[in-house]
Amino acid sequence: MAFSVEEISSILPNSLSANPRNVSQNTISPSFFKPSLKPYASKTLISLSCRRSLSPVFSAGTYVTNVDEDDKLHEECGVVGIHGDPEASRLSYLALHALQHRGQEGAGIVAANQNGLESITGVGLVSDVFTESKLNNLPGDIAIGHVRYSTSGASMLKNVQPFIASCKLGSLAVAHNGNFVNYKQLKTKLEEMGSIFITSSDTELVLHLIAKSKAKTFLLRVIDACEKLRGAYSMVFVFEDKLIAVRDPFGFRPLVMGRRSNGAVVFASETCALDLIDATYEREVCPGEIVVVDRNHGDSSMFMISHPEQKQCVFEHGYFSQPNSIVFGRSVYETRRMYGEILATVAPVDCDVVIAVPDSGTVAALGYAAKAGVPFQIGLLRSHYAKRTFIEPTQEIRDFAVKVKLSPVRAVLEGKRVVVVDDSIVRGTTSLKIVRMLRDAGAKEVHMRIALPPMIASCYYGVDTPRSQELISSKMCVEAIQKHINCDSLAFLPLDSLKGVYGPVESHRYCYACFTGKYPVTKTESEEADAS
Repeated sequence: MAFSVEEISSILPNSLSANPRNVSQNTISPSFFKPSLKPYASKTLISLSCRRSLSPVFSAGTYVTNVDEDDKLHEECGVVGIHGDPEASRLSYLALHALQHRGQEGAGIVAANQNGLESITGVGLVSDVFTESKLNNLPGDIAIGHVRYSTSGASMLKNVQPFIASCKLGSLAVAHNGNFVNYKQLKTKLEEMGSIFITSSDTELVLHLIAKSKAKTFLLRVIDACEKLRGAYSMVFVFEDKLIAVRDPFGFRPLVMGRRSNGAVVFASETCALDLIDATYEREVCPGEIVVVDRNHGDSSMFMISHPEQKQCVFEHGYFSQPNSIVFGRSVYETRRMYGEILATVAPVDCDVVIAVPDSGTVAALGYAAKAGVPFQIGLLRSHYAKRTFIEPTQEIRDFAVKVKLSPVRAVLEGKRVVVVDDSIVRGTTSLKIVRMLRDAGAKEVHMRIALPPMIASCYYGVDTPRSQELISSKMCVEAIQKHINCDSLAFLPLDSLKGVYGPVESHRYCYACFTGKYPVTKTESEEADAS
């Protein structure tokens, strides 16, 4: 089906150049529907003319990784959507390459064409999943893509997005970055009403909510579903000839909009994806906004609900996003450099050289060195060939998991007083091994400087954070952590100084829950118990 001119004009009369308007939608009782998801590695076809539920088909294969020894936070996910380019699937493939840092467990692309929705998904890196021949099987000028790191749902093939489903209005696909804090509550209600869930990903919840809505158009069903969700979500949908982008009312996760020279509209998690495919950055998708792009009516925008004060994830600037991206309207590179400059001001120390824990600590280290007037050197080299899974040696080698990824440069370190800048300390195990590695390489003194405040609480909004009791800063003071990791001094960027980077107005738009334990959107009591 397609939206009529009357529906578009009554629901979305404003062009993107106009101010989006608020649209309130009453809660609508859902009807029974069992979605059909098709997240397996071979191509899948769903006809757009289909008006009945399809039988569930999925692979039982699993993808298991070893425990990652470098106790870093892990990226959430990355999404891309392209409308109006005959090479949409190939451009999505390139954009996913640019977003690979946001997830390395799986990748997928769904393309819309005259045959319906065609999907290729698989586990591993983007380059592992897609080949020339596979991309040839994804024709069409509309496509959405996803790179995955599992913050909700296990690492298995059936959880790889985008997901496809069908209902009486037609077939749709969705890719999602974020996490729903009321997932278990909504899932239980849907199961009581007869829904059967195929995956363990919270993204599937969106398909069930859309399918059960009694709203008469797909767009109104999306609105109806989103109004029931709490938490973080930046999503792209494809439905017939429409590409729809949605961002949650708090704007936790980033989502930007760009345009190629041929007029094709592009949505992506970061602007680095736009750069790679020669799309010009236009703006962010606003918190609480839905942007609809279709062939007949162009681009339209609306707010699904009135949105509260923004609470953007500050870790996007501190760790997750690429330095060459613009996130939340700010250069990631310049923001991290300012972190380092301020850290050098509030926590100076006599030293001979400043080094970084690559790659996320590099820009802050450059800022620290420039402000301190001390040379920045490459004291640690990161191996870009060490994947998250590897075969351990049979004979135990001390700190093997760190050494396989980071190598010290003795010529830089030997006999030197070293400041090493990192973005965070999570459990403390990696920091301890890095300090020991630097001392073994001849460093005279090792001073740790962390370009973000101490992390004391878990994240519920799409970041794979350990439970609060596993975070070293929730159990130890700075002095105790310093003693534990055996460095000569340790300092974190103070929270007030972090907020000072953004200024008195903009600083209120960020979420600092991982540093304060104060959550903008909280879990229910039962969900809190499960997380503790």
